[in-house]
Amino acid sequence: MSKKLKVAVIGCGGIANGKHLPSLSQVEQVELVAFCDIIEERAVKAAAEYGVENAKVYTDFRKLLAETDVEVIHVCTPNDSHAEITIASLESGRHVMCEKPMAKTTEQARQMLDAAKRTGKKLSIAYQNRFRNDSLYLKQLCEEGELGDIYLGKALALRRRAVPTWGVFLDEEKQGGGPLIDIGTHALDLTLWMMDNYEPKSVTGSVFHKLGDRENAANAFGPWNPEEFKVEDSAFGFITMKNGATIILESSWAINMVDIGEARTMLCGTEGGADMTNGLRINGEKNSRLYDTKIDLGAGGVAFYDGKEENEAVREAKSWIEAIIEDKEPVVKPEQALVVTEILEAIYESAKTGKAVYFD
Repeated sequence: MSKKLKVAVIGCGGIANGKHLPSLSQVEQVELVAFCDIIEERAVKAAAEYGVENAKVYTDFRKLLAETDVEVIHVCTPNDSHAEITIASLESGRHVMCEKPMAKTTEQARQMLDAAKRTGKKLSIAYQNRFRNDSLYLKQLCEEGELGDIYLGKALALRRRAVPTWGVFLDEEKQGGGPLIDIGTHALDLTLWMMDNYEPKSVTGSVFHKLGDRENAANAFGPWNPEEFKVEDSAFGFITMKNGATIILESSWAINMVDIGEARTMLCGTEGGADMTNGLRINGEKNSRLYDTKIDLGAGGVAFYDGKEENEAVREAKSWIEAIIEDKEPVVKPEQALVVTEILEAIYESAKTGKAVYFD
């Protein structure tokens, strides 16, 4: 893999600097040649820190698409602009990695998938939790049939008090929601992927705004402004799949609960179970005895990765670039990410109407 791909990043805020830029800079086959942000200083800073010499800086993504010869775009903007930027990038002949969730709405996500199919360009969504050691190991077990037929999944994304108070996280218009669409999306993606089940039948949801109106509330990121807190503080979904399997989704930024954790899944199958509650544990029955085993993920690598210690974001970036160079499907397929968005939207819809949402 000696070829170098020219990559541009659109949106140079928190997620770009926290994940995409440092990860891409560790991929040998990548040259970061262009940066775009509506706040010019952000793009200038990112270019200085991560760009090649004479990297281009833009405040208008359409100019970037028109004036540069980049081959790959990373979209790291608020949720409401994912679709517009991704579709324009695909139609201009670029491959696109878009930050999660795929889009603010199902309709937008479908348009993104249509654009990828129409243009023949690759589209992937940034669900990096699939690339963690525990996730890769568990996926292997699921594929090998170790858990049997998985009929119950729990998707957990629970924070006791960790409301993000920066950027546009509290802005429903730009984000489309709160913890459900922000971190619940990771837990749901992980659970569907492990179950390899993307056929929802019905969804029932509850959404709460119970703690968001408090002044000077305890919070890991400092007190939030109740006036700005326009999204839910917790949301829950009950998802029935067409084959009868059930998924329970729990998400919160602020809830009175001490057993917390993010991007975790719990699975129950006919041959065994697994959970990520306290490290990765596998349970089952052998020789008429129950057992549970905590997996030591410190030693050795995971299938299709060498034993090198890399974080999930770097693995995600390497895997994505490799998919482009070797012309193979990315690990996170847009069809899968679309189902995540459909379910999230159905939870919000069900909570609003008080009725179950049924899929065709």
